[in-house]
Amino acid sequence: MQVMTPRGRALVEIDEAADPRLLLVLTHGSAGGVDAPDLLAVRDAALKAGVTVARVTQAFRVAGARAPGSAVKQDEAWEVVLKRLRRRLPGLPLVQGGRSNGARVACRTAGAVGAAAVVALAFPLHPPGRPERSRADELRGAGVDVLVVNGDRDPFGVPDAADAARLVVLPGEGHDLKRDPARVGEVVAEWIIRYA
Repeated sequence: MQVMTPRGRALVEIDEAADPRLLLVLTHGSAGGVDAPDLLAVRDAALKAGVTVARVTQAFRVAGARAPGSAVKQDEAWEVVLKRLRRRLPGLPLVQGGRSNGARVACRTAGAVGAAAVVALAFPLHPPGRPERSRADELRGAGVDVLVVNGDRDPFGVPDAADAARLVVLPGEGHDLKRDPARVGEVVAEWIIRYA
């Protein structure tokens, strides 16, 4: 499905559960795509739990950019995509999330799109080597429960447990969470089902 946003065309891939109990909308990081191992593992585990999953390639990536640009413009485009998805799949409770930059978008827009909760994979707490530039306020400002799944070797840091409803730190994982993506999927599916 294509969605025109103020930033250009976004692409949405929808995997529908047979009898859906929830809609999970996921997106990628700045330089990645929706086929990242952790996002695919979350999709697979969520589908098994009766959750319809939409993976969104944001307009900046469709246009070939590696950086999302202005947070305000990125969030505006995200809200347009979510509005369209809610019209296409009405009546389902919504949980949204993403990996890295996508987790930040999900936190910043949770209230605006009516999300019940947020899944933040590899939340980039700060730029590598710059802990003084914390983004913890985005987690705290989500206004809904946030599940954070980070690796203990993530150069972007690991959020404090007090800043999320649940923090899962996976040993041996880096920022890409690709060492054991199935575990990431299990953690997310088990947690989001409470919002169905």
